[in-house]
Amino acid sequence: MQSTEPNITLRERIETLKREKNAVILAHYYTRPEVQAVADFLGDSLALAVKAQSVEADIILFAGVHFMAETAKVLCPDKKVLIPCPEAGCSLADSCDAAEFAAFKAQYPDHKVVSYVNTTVGVKALTDICCTSSNALKVVQSIPEKQPLIFAPDHNLGSYIQKLTGRQNMVIWNGACHVHEEFSLEKLLALKREHPQAKIIAHPECRAYIVEVADYVGSTGAMLTYCGESDASEFIVVTESGILAEMRKRYPHKTFIPAPPDDETCGCNNCRYMKMVTLENICSTLERESPAIELDETVRRQAERSIRNMIAIQ
Repeated sequence: MQSTEPNITLRERIETLKREKNAVILAHYYTRPEVQAVADFLGDSLALAVKAQSVEADIILFAGVHFMAETAKVLCPDKKVLIPCPEAGCSLADSCDAAEFAAFKAQYPDHKVVSYVNTTVGVKALTDICCTSSNALKVVQSIPEKQPLIFAPDHNLGSYIQKLTGRQNMVIWNGACHVHEEFSLEKLLALKREHPQAKIIAHPECRAYIVEVADYVGSTGAMLTYCGESDASEFIVVTESGILAEMRKRYPHKTFIPAPPDDETCGCNNCRYMKMVTLENICSTLERESPAIELDETVRRQAERSIRNMIAIQ
């Protein structure tokens, strides 16, 4: 929606609404650059989860996908948590239905469950400890080696952690992120030949053959730190392309090249769900204070335990 007041931009209207309603906007790195620009806090999944529990505001608007807003509501039950586009789901979260996962879990009664934060609140309620890509290794290492595990839902991240730890008693759910599944090794290597000095940095949700050729593997937040600390001036970025806005903002003297997906016509290195969040629906949501996240209290409490277990490890 456009503001009805003359000469008032959407960004200015959003800033006014935040002040009037004591609201803050949390945004993920994968959202549109203009959405990132109105955020009070920008981060990856772990940083946003940590921040959500400490914000001093009556309203949290989560500029991201649905499971992220759910996580904020789990941690902040007394706050109103708004989601500007409830239809913005997540292919990874959608790949792990809670009822199906409960049946899967029942097959392994002696296993502890580690679930990626990219899951629905229903799956988190079935989980012993959540993790993100930035702390998945620490989370798994925090559990005694003799304890068998279920890791869900991302099979690429699970396989990567299994390789790093050598842990064989880990059953991995077969889920995936549509963005990170689609990167082309052939095109990536061709891009590297065009830019031989560039460092390849990849997210651990990518397929194993992508991870194997990367110079650095890490979460979105870790990638940002690496780019600042590295002596390299050029990077090929193998993750969702929204992160490039923050990379270029932080390090304007460096060059960041998005890695191509296998089918470049589909725009697969853009998360179609993250890009559904716009300034228009943020403004409308703040004005109406709706849609808001509502959770069953029993499920919320069960999910809270697994999330707080994750935050304690960081």
